[in-house]
Amino acid sequence: MTSSQIQLSDRKLKIDLYQLQQLLDISAFWAKGRSIEDLGVAIANSDPVISVWDGQQLIGFARATSDCIYRATIWDVVIHPDYRGNGLGCQLVETVLSHPRLQRVERVYLMTTHQQEFYEKIGFRQNSSTTMVLYNDQ
Repeated sequence: MTSSQIQLSDRKLKIDLYQLQQLLDISAFWAKGRSIEDLGVAIANSDPVISVWDGQQLIGFARATSDCIYRATIWDVVIHPDYRGNGLGCQLVETVLSHPRLQRVERVYLMTTHQQEFYEKIGFRQNSSTTMVLYNDQ
């Protein structure tokens, strides 16, 4: 892997949903089995959406939702296991955070199960005051 092959993109239309589904299945226990249709809806309703590419292969992904002033949430941060440990995850999250839609946001949230230390290095802090969730079981 050479860094000249690795490119980040904020073009939603560039994302191959089948590659994204495969990346999530390989890289994220919490996102296994998501349907192509649902991934398309999630991307359409997120901005920014950042993808990481090694040539034509999707190797990283993250998205955010926001009101652009008060609150934002970062979702689905993944780097292919073969590409971890090279700083791509930090670069991916920092690219999301520096996007114009998130630059003025007062508070940015994300949920993580095992990666607290990774996000703390980027500047996130653990927050025990926002622990409520509503499950919409259909």
